[in-house]
Amino acid sequence: MNAIEFVQKAQNAEISVVEHTHKILEEIKKKNPAYNHFNLIAEDFAIKQAEELEKQIRQNPEKAKSLKLLGLPVSVKDCICVKGIESRSGSKILSGYKPVFDATVVAKAKEQGAIILGKTSQDEFGFGSFGTNTGIDFKKPKNPHDVSRACGGSSAGAGGFTALTEFSHIALGESTGGSIACPASFCGVVGLTPTYGRVSRYGLIDYANSLDKIGTIAKSTKEAALLLQIISGNDEKDATSLKNPAENYIENLSSPLKGMKIAVIREFFGKGIDSGASKACWSALKAAEKTLGVKYEEVSLPLNAKYAIPAYYLIAMAEASTNLAKYCGMRYGMEEELKGNFDEYFTSVRSKFFGEEAKRRIILGTFTRMAGFRDAYYLRAMKLRTLLIEEYAKLFKKFDLIVHPTMPVVAPKFDDIEKLTPLENYMMDICTMPANLAGLPHASIPVGKSRNMPVGLMLTASHLQEARLIRAANAIEGACG
Repeated sequence: MNAIEFVQKAQNAEISVVEHTHKILEEIKKKNPAYNHFNLIAEDFAIKQAEELEKQIRQNPEKAKSLKLLGLPVSVKDCICVKGIESRSGSKILSGYKPVFDATVVAKAKEQGAIILGKTSQDEFGFGSFGTNTGIDFKKPKNPHDVSRACGGSSAGAGGFTALTEFSHIALGESTGGSIACPASFCGVVGLTPTYGRVSRYGLIDYANSLDKIGTIAKSTKEAALLLQIISGNDEKDATSLKNPAENYIENLSSPLKGMKIAVIREFFGKGIDSGASKACWSALKAAEKTLGVKYEEVSLPLNAKYAIPAYYLIAMAEASTNLAKYCGMRYGMEEELKGNFDEYFTSVRSKFFGEEAKRRIILGTFTRMAGFRDAYYLRAMKLRTLLIEEYAKLFKKFDLIVHPTMPVVAPKFDDIEKLTPLENYMMDICTMPANLAGLPHASIPVGKSRNMPVGLMLTASHLQEARLIRAANAIEGACG
């Protein structure tokens, strides 16, 4: 039973919200020790929500029927604040932090009857492509298709649990450079990332302010779209929130795609891309051409293919360095006994509670912001970012969508990840990084397998064209069977 069917049954009182919540919580408690998809299971919190909703269904059925997510379990990435629930962004330095407010996306979901299950695992502060850069004392999430392999980062637990669960569920994830698309691809589910500013970032524990986007992960495009349309829309609490109203993505989901023009990016099918992944993606495109009437053409995206990775990491690390400076043991984050001068205390706290990758990115980001280097690195990267966005804009004058494999590889084994250098880790984002740097809406949908592991096809639309993106993703997903 998919999420949409579940909500309809709950609205008609054909299913017990409390019973379903108990079942999915039991599943999480039983499987989490083996898969590590949750950093925190909010059992009492979820059951209380379910009981209140069931009471409302009995006492005010008409109001209950109006709730678009009635009784639907929703998991929340650890970097998204939930009132009263420990929210650590996967980092030991935030241990014990219980927000006194809900993130806007959580508040909107709860208002529509969603039940918050807990906080899903992630790379510390979102710093990773595999879900393996977990914070100190956090366990690495495992891929439900093969526990010797990674889920993909940084929304690793969200992607992993969505693929694993036998029950109706949608996940809230977050993407800075591909952190929704990547785990969706590696775990064989659907990830929807909106236009930057389409969904409020209020209540998100920042990685990089100009890049962070909250989106959804589900077993199907239709289910991911259901939650995305609920959390979209303007929010006065977020200065970067766009004023465009939320749209109904489900309404026109079945509109035909005949005549839609698709650009296939040549650089992301060539050298360095898994041959099995390329083959699965080409098969999906040919199936879409045959059954849906779309037209595709191979094109180049040379600037993005060459420069998106360096531009992204310079910008993201500089912004991360700024955002994480507040975790100094004085006002925010874990504390130690006050000893020595400020620099000594500051260094002691951060050395003890930040993980290795967080330290690396703070150091590199601080360097790029230093006097004498800011113009050479950060500002040049920002100028380059504009050129990369313009390259996309030129393509969208001719094409409706851009497609290519989501990831250059299928989910790698943990042993192989350990052999990679930091630079090789960063290069894994080659396919997802450009769209994220440009703030473009994109989706990863499962289109087959390579070496018995899922392969994702990434579709990218122009700014604020989520409706077109979702319609195409849903149709191509169906064409692939």
